[in-house]
Amino acid sequence: MDLFEWQAKELFAKYAVPTTRQVVVSTPEQARQAAEDLGGGPVMVKAQVKAGGRGKAGGVKFAPDAEAAYQHAEAILGMDIKGHTVHTVLVSEAADIGTEYYFSFLLDRANRAYLAMCSAEGGMEIEQLAVEKPHALARVPVDPVAGVDRAKAREIAVAGNIPEAVRDEAADVIVKLWDVFTGEEATLVEVNPLVRTPDDRILALDGKVTLDDNADFRHADVHDA
Repeated sequence: MDLFEWQAKELFAKYAVPTTRQVVVSTPEQARQAAEDLGGGPVMVKAQVKAGGRGKAGGVKFAPDAEAAYQHAEAILGMDIKGHTVHTVLVSEAADIGTEYYFSFLLDRANRAYLAMCSAEGGMEIEQLAVEKPHALARVPVDPVAGVDRAKAREIAVAGNIPEAVRDEAADVIVKLWDVFTGEEATLVEVNPLVRTPDDRILALDGKVTLDDNADFRHADVHDA
């Protein structure tokens, strides 16, 4: 079961993965109020649909203030993105972005194991990165029994060419994302972009989480959202 971005980021917050504050809304008026509640701006206004390509479709907008958040929400709500109608938008704090990285954990069904994927070149769609720059995308097998401790997380960060200056911070986040992956019985936990801010913090600005359908009955909270 795929989650909406706002649900994924709520899980991140639950496991102390550093991210931005957010409010999910369904009307332009609520978007304005959300922006005001988040400090008045700047904020990002993002269409909530279970499909990629939201930015290219015009479903992700930067709003410098609450009035701009209202206007963007008005334009985005009701939009069709790859056959999905936008019924809600996510209003989240805008963050200063220094560099964008990519990270994910996924179930490697072919090898009956888990796989970590990491790259210092984030922001673009992973399929595009894998085709155009396969050498830039590290694929690190993860033993299901051993899991991911800080040493393994640092190994993954090194393989993904995460700079030494923020490698420890990235490793800390990777361990917490592993906790999300295992704690929520996920088959995919993806962060793109995983951001390095100008003051060397690491933030998960976007999230994609897929839960194991076999554990569906244990996630009533997600269905109720």
